[in-house]
Amino acid sequence: MSTTAPHRSLTTALALDAVLVIVFAAIGRSSHEEGLTVLGVAETAGPFLIGLALGWTIARAASLDPLGRTGGPVVWVATVAGGMVVRQLVGEGTAFSFIVVASIVLGVFLLGSRFAAGLLARRAAARG
Repeated sequence: MSTTAPHRSLTTALALDAVLVIVFAAIGRSSHEEGLTVLGVAETAGPFLIGLALGWTIARAASLDPLGRTGGPVVWVATVAGGMVVRQLVGEGTAFSFIVVASIVLGVFLLGSRFAAGLLARRAAARG
């Protein structure tokens, strides 16, 4: 295995996390009939993408695997909390119900994708 494989894997995982945050934003905009323009989705996703970057940075700085059992929750919580802080700073809403929904959906997306990847990796290893 080359030395770039782990880096490529983390880069791919970070990109997948970003896509999941963008999907979250698109679903939210669609459910509130706000329109699915590129600019609109970017505006909604932006604060959470900043939170996601913060979460990955915190996990890596703490020597936690951002894809692991301890680092994954750090990424999730920082994505939600950071996103809400940025939304407050730019004058966007952070109603309690939105915080709850964002926490649940992003938790399912970010932690669920890690669980699924781990399950697939264990099955592949078991097959030999």
